[in-house]
Amino acid sequence: MPQTHRLAEQIIAELTAQNRTLTTVESCTGGLVFATMTDIAGSSAVMERGFITYSNQAKQDLVGVAEETLIAHGAVSEEVAAEMAMGGYRLSADGALAVALTGIAGPGGGSLAKPVGLVYIAVADKARCSVFKHHFSGSRAAIRSAAVASALTEISNFMA
Repeated sequence: MPQTHRLAEQIIAELTAQNRTLTTVESCTGGLVFATMTDIAGSSAVMERGFITYSNQAKQDLVGVAEETLIAHGAVSEEVAAEMAMGGYRLSADGALAVALTGIAGPGGGSLAKPVGLVYIAVADKARCSVFKHHFSGSRAAIRSAAVASALTEISNFMA
């Protein structure tokens, strides 16, 4: 069993024990975190909902990212990741945990300031929001896969 599936099983068990749910807000991963979680039997007890917010407009419309934040910092930024996660949390049931990912999976679209492989992962609940900056290398598929694994790790650490 892949490491991501072991982590997903652990997260489902912990969420179940805490009587919590998980909401995902995904851009560069396009729903892969949600799909990884729902690959596990029993996930329906804890998976609240998932938002795929690939465009800037979707980030605004679906989870309330401020246009001003997008203009000031760009879609791939700590600030946008935090607003995505907090928006996902606000739109979820009580007791929810939300994870958000925004990044540049490549192979194009990067710059010196924001290179291909840059991914921000935010995890939020009622009490706090933590944002983590990652830089992954490899193909588009490798970057997206690494982002999913890191998101699961960040969720697990956030709940600890």
